[in-house]
Amino acid sequence: MDAIKAIMERVSTRKFSDRHITDEELRIILDAAMAGPSATNARPFSFIVVRDKEMLGKMADANMKYSEPLRGADVGILVCGDLERAYAAAPDFWVVDGTIAAQNMILAAHALGIGSCWLGTWPVEERVENHKKLFDLPENIIPHSLIAFGFPEGEFRKQKDRYEEDRVHFEKW
Repeated sequence: MDAIKAIMERVSTRKFSDRHITDEELRIILDAAMAGPSATNARPFSFIVVRDKEMLGKMADANMKYSEPLRGADVGILVCGDLERAYAAAPDFWVVDGTIAAQNMILAAHALGIGSCWLGTWPVEERVENHKKLFDLPENIIPHSLIAFGFPEGEFRKQKDRYEEDRVHFEKW
């Protein structure tokens, strides 16, 4: 699948089948995460990959509202920022770098026929603290976002055209 097609067709998947993601597919998804740009190539991200159903449920509880898709997922990935690896001149860029990594995973999964649902964690302090406790994270590791992955139950839904002319400004506002 080409990149434009993946971007334009991707939708969030909230119901997953029992089909399992292979180790090879998972490696491709994680490789895509690490292939994206980051400020000064600092790559201040780390990933916690979870397949255990009980732990996926605990992660859904830790992330609170709207995280139910995680309970039916085959894999959950917690994207984390590593403040010790962040670009020193602009340390908050770790958030953007984590976002790019998350988006790359979501697009790679879609290209492989795997559904995903991005579940916001940072900057909701309670969610961040819940995951820090759940995974016993060191102080420099900050939970960024949580993504549920699995093969969709049924067919992929098609995304509608989301282009909005009034949001585009050329040369001036």
